[in-house]
Amino acid sequence: MVSLWENWRNSAGMGRRGPKFDTVGGASTYAVELTKRHPELSLTKQDADTGSMRVNLSWRMRSSDLDGRPRRSGSLRHPLRMFKPEVVQAHTKGVVNVDLDLACLYELADGSKGVVQPLGGFYGDMNGPPYVKLTGDDRFGSGSGETIYVNLDHRSEIKRLLFFVYIYDGTPAFDRTHALVSLVPSNGPRVEVGLDERAPQARSCAVMLLENVKGELIVRREARYVYGFQAELDRLYGWGLQWGRGYKETRV
Repeated sequence: MVSLWENWRNSAGMGRRGPKFDTVGGASTYAVELTKRHPELSLTKQDADTGSMRVNLSWRMRSSDLDGRPRRSGSLRHPLRMFKPEVVQAHTKGVVNVDLDLACLYELADGSKGVVQPLGGFYGDMNGPPYVKLTGDDRFGSGSGETIYVNLDHRSEIKRLLFFVYIYDGTPAFDRTHALVSLVPSNGPRVEVGLDERAPQARSCAVMLLENVKGELIVRREARYVYGFQAELDRLYGWGLQWGRGYKETRV
């Protein structure tokens, strides 16, 4: 029996069946999932290091024990209960309310550093430094998710970009969500990292690191969960920024 989660993984490009080909505008592109065994890919060698690149976070809450949660007791006695959705709950038995945010720590070739994120309204700039732009904030886990654009025509001015996801509000519940981060260059393969590991108390996760190594753009899977927020990721990756409490802008 194929689980609902496996169906969604396959439709979202997270299945482990090798390259998947999609036809878009007559051009053929394929998806590459970065894994522990194959953690990195050279965008330069794929001719995918120019133009506008988008990085997308899509996510949804787990809603059934068919998504990999423990089977309910008595399922053999009452097999139809297996197909009845459960309310997603935290350890306190309260309904989980999670707001996942996509963000990016950047370091440019001239030494300037900063962050692009919804928190504090740091949405970045596509045509000027840091050449990274967040389009909006999805607070409900919609199908479109959140997207960051990177102007790779200025790749020589970019030293490294760390794309990460954090829980802005609600219960620490990475283990209660299905999240997928996709890096989609204007040419070449779509690069994907699924955040499906169990990290029940983590509040942040470093997902992908894009580095300019002697003119070659290399993207590497991190999937590194931490219990803190941006300051903890900063410490782990040596960014050296000063952090303070921030809030999201209120949009009407």
